[in-house]
Amino acid sequence: MAYQLSKEEIVKEIVRCGKDPVYFLNNYAKISHPQHGLISFKTYDFQDDLLRSFNDHRFNIILKARQLGISTITAGYVVWLMMFHRDKNVLVMATKFGTASNLVKKVKNIMRHVPDWLSIASISVDNRTSFELSNGSQIKASSTSGDAGRSEALSLLVLDEAAHIDGLEELWMGLYPTLSTGGSCIALSTPNGVGNWFHKTYVAAEEEQNDFNTTKLPWDVHPDRDSAWFDKETRNMSRREIAQELECNFNMSGETVIHPEDIERLITRSIEPEYRTGFDRNLYIWEKFNPECSYLLTADVARGDGKDYSVFHVIDVTTMTQVAEYQGKPELDFFAQMIYDTGKSYGDCMVVVENNNVGFSVLTKLVDMEYNNIYYSIKSTHEYVEQYVAEQRSNSVPGFTTSMKTRPLIIAKFEEFIRNELINISSNRLLGEIKTFVWNNGKPEAMRGYNDDLIMAMAIACWVRDTALVGDKRENEYRKAILSGMTKSSSTFHTQIPGQIGYSKTDEYKDKIKEMEPFMWITKG
Repeated sequence: MAYQLSKEEIVKEIVRCGKDPVYFLNNYAKISHPQHGLISFKTYDFQDDLLRSFNDHRFNIILKARQLGISTITAGYVVWLMMFHRDKNVLVMATKFGTASNLVKKVKNIMRHVPDWLSIASISVDNRTSFELSNGSQIKASSTSGDAGRSEALSLLVLDEAAHIDGLEELWMGLYPTLSTGGSCIALSTPNGVGNWFHKTYVAAEEEQNDFNTTKLPWDVHPDRDSAWFDKETRNMSRREIAQELECNFNMSGETVIHPEDIERLITRSIEPEYRTGFDRNLYIWEKFNPECSYLLTADVARGDGKDYSVFHVIDVTTMTQVAEYQGKPELDFFAQMIYDTGKSYGDCMVVVENNNVGFSVLTKLVDMEYNNIYYSIKSTHEYVEQYVAEQRSNSVPGFTTSMKTRPLIIAKFEEFIRNELINISSNRLLGEIKTFVWNNGKPEAMRGYNDDLIMAMAIACWVRDTALVGDKRENEYRKAILSGMTKSSSTFHTQIPGQIGYSKTDEYKDKIKEMEPFMWITKG
């Protein structure tokens, strides 16, 4: 026959349970086990630490591996909070309504199996996705609609699988005021890439920039897991799945356009610039001009809405090493001057500017300044054509056209260069964009609130280097040889490479163009 507690012992136990959620769950809570049915809840040390964190800190954020029982521990804490405290209002939100409902179901199940003498509050209103206790405490599951939880003061907000909740940044703006009267928040999740609310909040918490207390729980915190368990579990998992489900690795999780392993490799090879110069000190320089090298400058011009940046890269085209980079928000005329000066300082290198609406303004300025190594292309085919030829053709356009046709091509080329280790990226600013450049409904783009200007400028560099500067090199040299042979031996054919025979300024080689006009048909494809 079971021992019957005296009235004094019951009161003592109720008080002790009310003070300590760890004691309550380990002595009087039961949970449903998939194989063993209803069993006593016996927590592990890492779960006990988590319960104490819930009790000691208003805001908790947990980066966790899967199958550690963290949702069940959270449900147990909610039971303790609602039973031993009056008028507590708990809201559970998850990526799917069913996920939130399951956590509410766990709370209800634990509460129903608490000993009768300990049930100081009973369920008075019982619905499928919510219920209320006789002491005024209540809990409900919620979808992630824009007005979720906005109208009520919350005692506890539980964000289950927070990294997977779309639009949580906007939701948090509405939910945070509901906690202003002293409410708490528990945000728990496996990682899902970088740039989302969960990632940013967790990283900021680690740097003590917000009020969240961080807890990281990788797969091996569980005492029953060892390397043999890990090997068995990961046998049929991809590297991305392992990072997300077991290793708590932000960078290696998520559907980034660039493979996580490539991102990790790029991070280890990034370096600080040798110089930070320019009017705003945003021109980063890793290597100065080397006359033995050839360079390429590619630029993306800001649309002018204040959200994006005007950027450019300078690349050593022989080694595909990033030697300089700018990111800022200068006036268009000033940005054109910066491109001109930088191009000149790197040996009058080819300058490629994306010719969107504001890009044309920069290109026009460069033409007026007589920069004589500007990238031109044919309107319909986007085929590269040299400047001295383009100036004689009505269907040529200065700059690079990023369109529905060319955008996926240049991004694919960028990914190919990274995957095959054909490019050396120095910049942490560019890496920051790569981490948040993701697949969105099959389209590669920056995550909401992030930029991809540096990526697009570098993607253009990869494309131009692999097409205009390499693919057409032999054909261009052949055409030049034919034209050179058709002119008088006393004439000097223009070249854009300083130091070579035939190099001349813009005004000088325009006269030579007139001399060669009868032979211009050769350059037309």
